[in-house]
Amino acid sequence: MAKNFYSGNRESKLLSKIESSKERERIKTISTIRDNIDVFSSKVSMKLIESGLIETVSKSSIENQIARCLDTMVKSEDFDIDYMVAPLRSLISNPNIASLYLTVFVVEKLLEHKDVIDVYGSDEDIYYCIQKELTALMASA
Repeated sequence: MAKNFYSGNRESKLLSKIESSKERERIKTISTIRDNIDVFSSKVSMKLIESGLIETVSKSSIENQIARCLDTMVKSEDFDIDYMVAPLRSLISNPNIASLYLTVFVVEKLLEHKDVIDVYGSDEDIYYCIQKELTALMASA
């Protein structure tokens, strides 16, 4: 008598749980940023400048640009966010979507801003600097 095999029921449940936990984390992160855009943009811009990753003539200009970027991110659709982070998607194995989005913004868009003299450090350095501030924000929220 032949055995009946179920095609991946257990595996599909596990994959579904993993995907739903990633989606919950994404929603929670974006919601927390939405509620704290000004505070987060101020902390991130200050940390990037203090760390020597961005050299600028105006901290407030950088802070405003980051706040506008974050505002755009929280209003964007998932597809638009995924499209923006596509160039650096493989930067680390399990990236935070908001940190990756902001890293791409700094590396690709902020670099061309008139008040930015130069952006130093690797993409990973910028990502981890932003991620550190985001982790602190998420813990305090």
